Amino acid sequence: MYFGVDYHPEHWVYPYAGSVENPEARWQEDARLMAEAGVNVVRFGEYVWGICEQEEGVFDFQWMHRLMDIMKEHEIKVVLCTPTAAPPLWLTRKHPEILPVDENGLLLHDGTRHAACLNSGVFWEYSKRIVSKLAEAIGKHEQLIAWQIDSGVGGHATEFSFNEETGRDWHAWLEAKYGTIDQLNNAMGTRFWGQLVRRFEEVPMPKRAPTLHNPALVLDWMRFSSDTIVAYIRMQATLLREITPGKPVTTMMRALSRHYDHFDVAEVLDFTSLDSYATIKSKPAENAMEVDILRSLKKQECQTPDEDNQGFWVMEQKAGNVNWQSVNSLVRPGVVRLFTYQLISRGCDGILYFFWRQPRIGSEKFYGGILSHTGKGDTRTYLEIKQIGEEIRLLEPIIKGSEVKAETCILYSHDNDWSLKQGMQPTQEFKLREHIQLFHSALHDLNIPVDFARPTDDLSSYKLVIAPSLHQLAWGEADRLKLYVQNGGTLVGTCNSGLVDEHHIVPTDGFPLGMTDLFGLEVVEFDPLPVDQENHLHMKAGFPSTHMHPARLWCDIIEPAECKIMATFAKDFYAGRPALTRNTFGLGKAVYIGTMSHLPFYLDLITWLRQECQLSSLMRVPEGVEVSMRQRDNSKIYFLLNHQSSPVRIQFYQPVHDYLTGSTLQGGHDLPPHGVLVIDERQSSENG
Repeated sequence: MYFGVDYHPEHWVYPYAGSVENPEARWQEDARLMAEAGVNVVRFGEYVWGICEQEEGVFDFQWMHRLMDIMKEHEIKVVLCTPTAAPPLWLTRKHPEILPVDENGLLLHDGTRHAACLNSGVFWEYSKRIVSKLAEAIGKHEQLIAWQIDSGVGGHATEFSFNEETGRDWHAWLEAKYGTIDQLNNAMGTRFWGQLVRRFEEVPMPKRAPTLHNPALVLDWMRFSSDTIVAYIRMQATLLREITPGKPVTTMMRALSRHYDHFDVAEVLDFTSLDSYATIKSKPAENAMEVDILRSLKKQECQTPDEDNQGFWVMEQKAGNVNWQSVNSLVRPGVVRLFTYQLISRGCDGILYFFWRQPRIGSEKFYGGILSHTGKGDTRTYLEIKQIGEEIRLLEPIIKGSEVKAETCILYSHDNDWSLKQGMQPTQEFKLREHIQLFHSALHDLNIPVDFARPTDDLSSYKLVIAPSLHQLAWGEADRLKLYVQNGGTLVGTCNSGLVDEHHIVPTDGFPLGMTDLFGLEVVEFDPLPVDQENHLHMKAGFPSTHMHPARLWCDIIEPAECKIMATFAKDFYAGRPALTRNTFGLGKAVYIGTMSHLPFYLDLITWLRQECQLSSLMRVPEGVEVSMRQRDNSKIYFLLNHQSSPVRIQFYQPVHDYLTGSTLQGGHDLPPHGVLVIDERQSSENG
């Protein structure tokens, strides 16, 4: 396993470190401290375009060679970034047309990172040149094991630009998609408000306007902007593969943020990488969901620097506090270690911490790092990272080649997410992430592994598929879901599903689109509720209920057909109408939930579905302890993480091997606050 840091050597030269005689002297000391902490890989180069090419066409990569030679002395490998995230000032001054224009028509100025429009042909050509020159100069160095393309693509609301050149690309994209202007007008419904167009060149970009743009047009704009980002990353990946064959490429992503299709980006990469803020949020279930999404982006044809591993990497795990919150509190002792193990337990095969050292210059001077501004290897965080490094060396042989396997899947599509974020919804209080999180939190708390997938993916390997609020659903996607159930799968659908198709056109044969026969019902109306009002669910026999469950935010008024009613609404004019149903369809089952509830409902739901689908729960442990598992062949490695600030007693009724200490555990064992256990499969534990 690779264990490393994000290094910015350009910060640590004279006059900020080193001396006049030896400006780069600090690099040797940093490499020594890294090796002492167990670091075997560094990532660098993400913002150095203006250092490597200080004048147009004059390149200097020798300093990179010198740094990589130092890393070789300490047996530290390198992931090198392409520096396109920060174009140099001479470029933006010579070609101001590459600067992005926002939705208000205002120019976004240079002097910072991400100051470029990705539809600019000029910027593409300069990007190609710096990437090619860098790969030709450094690509054969024996320390290089992988490339990271750019850094934080789409960050700071730069997924979209409204430049003149963007407009030309936009019109070409639309023509390629629709073929004829009549097809576009019909698909987008431009007759509404009389916004018919006669030529593709007339189709507006959705700049700020007196009121809302056509939702079908906005959705296509999101797709187009995503395709632009995918094309830019693909361009760099193609160049790097041609010049440095065998060196895998990745880019850094964040789950459920940044407005581009992460699945599409993953298709042009060799392996995926996460930008993790786990230690900042410190919310186990929310962090676990982001990790599971990232892991799920590329399930096949994954090539990491370690060919035996098929997982993902975390290119930026925050080692300390950030600097962009209103209050930037310190990360508490043990939290970095705890969430490092959460990442590893859920499939991470490479983890690098950000920053290596707090910078003395620039806008991130008070961003936490492994080393403080002093650069001494005696900080609390450095000692914690050093401990993790020692443990990773112990675990590497058993983790190598192992993976996370799941029988359950949650469906997510960016098209649907983009649709729900538009205005004029039935309720502005509904949040897709919150809805997905309720399902995932229940699975997380019951220690049931889960993947994510798109509705178009092959779902045949899953016993249970959950589809929260697929508001925008293509007809072909509905057919895929019906085929999955017909062949024996169990599907859970919910309210706010199938209200519009891929062109934002409402179906005429009832809600949910194309699936009334699948669920054996029709949603004839829906009642969004204010946040301070609730209905309630009356559960029928056969559903295990531990609480009185509210119905909140959204209530579907359902006309049942063949379905079996599992719960009804308790009040209002639709009291007694179905709220939870189950229907047999082909060889499988389709469950429909016509509302949103609270977490205890979803815990009851998953408990019921676990029996219905014969799902495996990894281990029974006290509340607040997270369990994950990685497996290789018939070998299973369990990770137990105590997310509480107090110790937890775990009872082992059979001997288990503790990989971190080498000892055998049996009977009662106290897992300390933020403690971690990594044990073998010969276990059996119950609440103590």
